[in-house]
Amino acid sequence: EGLISEKVGCKYAVALSAGTAALHLAMKLAGIKQGDYVFCSDMTFAATVNPVTYEGGIPVFIDTEYDTWNMDPIALEKAFEIYPEVKVVVLVHLYGTPGKIEEIKKICDKHGAIIIEDAAESLGATYKGKETGTFGNYNVISFNGNKIITGSSGGMLLTDSEEAANKVRKWSTQARENAPWYQHEETGYNYRMSNVIAGVVRGQIPYLEEHIQQKKAIYERYKEGFKDLPVTMNPYDEENSEPNFWLSCMIINPEAMCQQVRGEQDSLYISEKGKSCPTEILETLASYNAEGRPIWKPMHMQPIYRMNPFITKDGNGRARTNAYIEGQSLDVGMDIFNRGLCLPSDNKMTKEEQDIIIEVIKECFK
Repeated sequence: EGLISEKVGCKYAVALSAGTAALHLAMKLAGIKQGDYVFCSDMTFAATVNPVTYEGGIPVFIDTEYDTWNMDPIALEKAFEIYPEVKVVVLVHLYGTPGKIEEIKKICDKHGAIIIEDAAESLGATYKGKETGTFGNYNVISFNGNKIITGSSGGMLLTDSEEAANKVRKWSTQARENAPWYQHEETGYNYRMSNVIAGVVRGQIPYLEEHIQQKKAIYERYKEGFKDLPVTMNPYDEENSEPNFWLSCMIINPEAMCQQVRGEQDSLYISEKGKSCPTEILETLASYNAEGRPIWKPMHMQPIYRMNPFITKDGNGRARTNAYIEGQSLDVGMDIFNRGLCLPSDNKMTKEEQDIIIEVIKECFK
């Protein structure tokens, strides 16, 4: 806890069993009650959103913007116009890329809303020289097996509030009171990190910067390798932010997309000369025993959350998901999901292996 709080630049860190556990306790700290609407990043993993429902809240999904693939501040402002009573915003830094934090903080401050910052994927990333995981009232990082440093599992809640840190420590140990026997006055949870996981994480912390450099080199090699293809890499604000490059992703230009349809669990495509699609590329990579993944399927497209409100930059997005303005989708998350994919990004991947992946993807467009 001391090592991480010093590294990230927050006053308190509480080690927990998972990033999801940290998010759940952040929701409790935020005071979410049954029936409360909570604004959430739309394009993320379900673990960001599910803890809202643990406390009885109702996620309202805020569409994504193309510049960083994170929450769109314009859509967030629209959401406050529709739901002015909302007091909690759950913000994600997708694939280790910081969102438009300054703009989002200004909007939240204006409306008196607190920020829960899900920095599970972005440990070590910075915005204007400041580490992610320090911009919200309550912030979360993860040490899950796929993260940039890992204990195989585990997570932390980060905060500058001593009171909040103490509450989380208590809740995470079954809310035991300070008594000589087992005394309980409120509901608690078995959420504390084990000493074994803590030891593994401590061994990884010194290698964070090295891992970031390795991940950045992978990103840059992909970017150079794809320069003649009709694709772009997942973007970031080069002036204000430095991602941790946790996952390298790409998105295919609209005119270079072959026909592709996706059902709930299956997908089909028609191969076309000079074009490709995520399904074709991922299936081809798999035939070489290289694992890529689809982009996170946006939460508003998930069966469990299809009836939840979804806000785009022009207002309520449910009726406008297939509409375009000036060539850009009004449902940005759906568009990125349809055209994008996550590339093999393990920092143990050799340059020779990455060169093979690049050539395989080039062949898909021939």
